[in-house]
Formats: sequence, C-alpha cells, structure tokens
Amino acid sequence: MTAYFYLHGFASSPRSAKAKYFRDRFRSRGLTLQIPDLNQGDFSHLTLTRQIQQVEQLLPPDEPAVLLGSSLGGLTAAWVAQRQPQVIQVVLLAPAFDFRTHWRRQLGETALAQWHTTGWRSQFHYGEGQFVPLHSEFWRDCGHYETAGLGRSLPTYIAHGRYDDTIPPQASEEFARSRPWVHLDLLDSDHSLGNQVFQIWQAIQVFCDLPPAPLGAQSLPD
Repeated sequence: MTAYFYLHGFASSPRSAKAKYFRDRFRSRGLTLQIPDLNQGDFSHLTLTRQIQQVEQLLPPDEPAVLLGSSLGGLTAAWVAQRQPQVIQVVLLAPAFDFRTHWRRQLGETALAQWHTTGWRSQFHYGEGQFVPLHSEFWRDCGHYETAGLGRSLPTYIAHGRYDDTIPPQASEEFARSRPWVHLDLLDSDHSLGNQVFQIWQAIQVFCDLPPAPLGAQSLPD
C-alpha cells in the first residue's frame, strides 16, 4: 500500500489551509494523507536537515511513498525523494529551490550580517500567529543543499504561481528545464497558490492515479 505525506511550508503548520484541504480530499478517496508537524515543537532551531531526517524516519519500511510538499516542505520532499528510493512520486507546490538566493535578496546583506552576528532573527510564524526567534543555523544548514544535487529521475509534478514574489517561478522553470521527468504547471497565483487548490487537486488525482471516491462517500465542495 502506498503511503501519502503532505509537508507544510516554512513557518506554517499541519493546520494550514492547503494541508487541511488536501487531507480532506484524500480522505474522500478513502486514503490517509499524513501531515507531520515539521516544527517539532521547536521552530527556533529548525533546519532543513532536521526536516529531511524527520520525514525519512516516518516513511514506512519497504513500502512505496508519495510526497506532497509546499514551499520549504516542497524542497524537503525533493531531497527526501533524492535520498530514499521508496519515494515513487513527488508533488511540489511553489518549491523553495535556491531558497538562500531569494531570501538573501529579500533580507539584504545588512540583515543577514546581523543574523550571523547575534545568532537570532525574529521570524513571523503563520501557524502560531506571532513572531518567533529563528537561529542562524537554519541559514547555514540550507547551504548544504544545492538544487544541482537533485538529480534522481522520478515522476515529479510542480505547480508554481506566475506572480510568486517569494520564490520566483523562474526557479521551478530552471529546475524543470534540465529534468525531463518533471511536469511544471505555471498558474495564475502567488506563492500561496490559494486560489488554485481545486485545479491542483485535479492535477494530483491524475498524476498520482488516485482511486475514485468509494461508493456512498459524501462528496466535498471545492
């Protein structure tokens, strides 16, 4: 049996709108979508390495897995799939390719230098609804994961908003250009892809060849 996982984005949580939407849609197909809390109760010491290792430990042994991931969760999914052959498909929503390049541009060199000097930066956490300190090890650790290292050939679906000013769509276009196993949809949306979840769900059903809803199952509004 295939295991399905949804990996939420940076400074988000399993309670995000997209996480709940896709959980309910998978449930309507008689499937369980596991949504781990990548914060692990300690967002302040978050690293990409920690997220990758957390997801790897959750994968069922000797069973295929499909990973869905949003933003940094998408980057996490891509790296888990690179390292774990039991991952047979990935669905990436505005994946955070070349994350440090884009964040450097947004933060500026002065703010980055201050982060390195003090060791801490105040980051708004959408899941908690407040600012939370984030250790600079997060930034250093992300430097170990260059997108060029993602070379495993496996079915990959990417949805990215044309108007994404957090992770520009060009990052996904560049990723897909040299990887013929990647299907990229550019959608009329921003980084959240919030106005395109129904279209993405339609694509996921086809891409993952999901079973139809069980007879007698209650249909969900989209």
